[in-house]
Amino acid sequence: MDDASSTGLSPTHPAPSADTNEPPPGAIGASRPRVEGPAKVTGAVRYAADEPMSDLAHGWVVTSTVTRGRIRELDTSAALAMPGILGVIDHRNAPRLNPEAGSFFGPDGGMHLLQSEEIPHSGRPIALVVARTAEQARSAAMALRVTYDEEPHDVDFSPDHPAARPATSHFGEDATVGDVDVELAASAVVVDERYVTPEEHGAAMEPHSATAWWDGERLQIVDSNQAPFLVAMTVATLFRLDPKEVRVRSLHVGGGFGSKSGTCGPQLVLAVMATKMFDLPVRVTLTRTQVFQIISMRPATDQRVRIGADPDGRLRAIDHAAAFEISKLADYLENCTELTNTLYAARAIRTRRTAVPIDILPPYSVRGPGTTPGSFALESAMDEVAERLGMDPLELRLRNEPAVGPVTGLPFSRRDLVACLTEGARRFGWATRDHRPRTRREGHLLVGTGLAATSFSAGALPSSASITAETDGTFTVAVGASDIGQGARTALTAVAAETLRVPSERVRLLIADSDLGPAWGASGSRGTASWTWAITEAAAELRSRLDGAALPLTASYDTTEALGKLPLMERHAYSAVFCEVSVDPATGEVRVRRLLGMFAVGRVINPLLARSQLVGGMIMGLSTALHEEGVRDAATGRHINTDLAGYHIAAHADVPDIEADFVPDYEPDIPAGVKGVGEIGTVGTAAAIANAVWHATGLRRRTLPIRLDRVIEEGPGS
Repeated sequence: MDDASSTGLSPTHPAPSADTNEPPPGAIGASRPRVEGPAKVTGAVRYAADEPMSDLAHGWVVTSTVTRGRIRELDTSAALAMPGILGVIDHRNAPRLNPEAGSFFGPDGGMHLLQSEEIPHSGRPIALVVARTAEQARSAAMALRVTYDEEPHDVDFSPDHPAARPATSHFGEDATVGDVDVELAASAVVVDERYVTPEEHGAAMEPHSATAWWDGERLQIVDSNQAPFLVAMTVATLFRLDPKEVRVRSLHVGGGFGSKSGTCGPQLVLAVMATKMFDLPVRVTLTRTQVFQIISMRPATDQRVRIGADPDGRLRAIDHAAAFEISKLADYLENCTELTNTLYAARAIRTRRTAVPIDILPPYSVRGPGTTPGSFALESAMDEVAERLGMDPLELRLRNEPAVGPVTGLPFSRRDLVACLTEGARRFGWATRDHRPRTRREGHLLVGTGLAATSFSAGALPSSASITAETDGTFTVAVGASDIGQGARTALTAVAAETLRVPSERVRLLIADSDLGPAWGASGSRGTASWTWAITEAAAELRSRLDGAALPLTASYDTTEALGKLPLMERHAYSAVFCEVSVDPATGEVRVRRLLGMFAVGRVINPLLARSQLVGGMIMGLSTALHEEGVRDAATGRHINTDLAGYHIAAHADVPDIEADFVPDYEPDIPAGVKGVGEIGTVGTAAAIANAVWHATGLRRRTLPIRLDRVIEEGPGS
């Protein structure tokens, strides 16, 4: 092939057929099923625990039965005498790890397993039993005899805890704009309330699993994670290896929601330890209970929000103080005040973030980190302002739309929140709502509606991609993306096809392998924007070089330098969520009847999959509002609902008719104009439901989840 036409590169996009306005199949904007869908529904897809491996050994994790203390004695003699046992790894013989290894937030002692006899939190891994079969490893694990010197533990989270301290900042400093106290004193209406959210777990369908083995001098890993390149770099640091010696693959992941993001999960740390010691491939797969015990969760929060407003609803002051629990092993910032800094105009804004270190597993990101609990607090408080003013909550939000970033003063790249609110209100029938609470009944049921507005930061992070024009007319696109169920394979195939100007059938996509080069993970709602940027620029470079070139020909692009040239702006996705609930005052049962979400999420690559992501996010928000709650026993410090029977999540019967749709949006300066859709669906939903419950009952619930016992009244006539 010696010219562009012979490669199939047309000078323009293929035209849509005459009888439809839909984009051509495979192009950006076309609804298309997942490319891996048939393989998934027929069982052909292999997840991390399915990878076939010869001479495979299995590791079984043993966890502590105390919350704080030290191991006095760990007797392995009975276990080692059992059939098939290869050995036991504990603090006395485990490889020494690099204490500097950590995450985005700094050194993380949660990864430094089996390094001492100390027990810093309940469920801490204290040993790994390695055997020829998983059943043998489990039996031997039950035969270990462990005695402890138990010490008093502290799992009592409170914003007034004596150890509370300002949170380490990774997302900018706390805000101070204007004089909050003066503006509150001058306000006609002041809301001053506390909002409490519990620990929440990602509870992904696929339990965490990792297989590690040596291929010559190279460490090979198959792991369930959201960021293979970042995980590979962390493994290299943790085990003091050259990064070139580590390869991590995560070809198919059964959900993550943050629990499999850019750090090394305990299954991976222990699998690598075992393969180093026994020189065999070793697989470590966690049980469901172990996932709850030793995989990071969203921290509990306690937030005080004060809002002052004039009689016409103009906000004078917003004061948001958010406290959240952390582990003594690692710093983590649950950035609850992010929305307060950007959502509404006010003369004065002040935010404070407080970390409370206690004896728990290090928390980490769960879908919509910071913004999910933060939105519940801020948007509940906004509705309380509207209530006290006797104003429509929709009108209150529209009246306080900012022209520039309320804290930064930076221009918005594009801001379509008003469009989300007004179009959502039109579709939902908001104009017919009686804004007085407890006015609508259906028999013994109370019925109410509510809304919440929200945003989620948008942008891209450094990623690389390479594209090869093959001799057979196809194109191989290689990018270290991760598909955790969000449809990255399908979306990135469409991006590559459009930018290369070829049918999608001629694109072969390689992802989920650290060998493919640096790339951001599937987290922070920045995966698609980051990978798309790299693919788009690599495609442009390839097309510019194809004319007359010998094949195969490869072009690569790394976005790091280009990202540094982006103009400083406030970049966000936006949404408005509307909800209708029924409440049975005699039983406390809350049923969500309708959820409508309108979203401004940039250019939508695949509407079918994007809607699926947003509907899934809203269901998770419903689950947050009504069900999810990690519960600890104060006496033992241990989680008491470490399974999917005790840890309630939304089931089919809880999910109403849900509608998610888009308002026109486009993110300037980001190739293809895309933003993320993975998290914004979750962020505002709990607040919308809480506001609807208030409208139905006339009583405000400021603690999540909104359980039966928090809603039930003395009698049906109350």
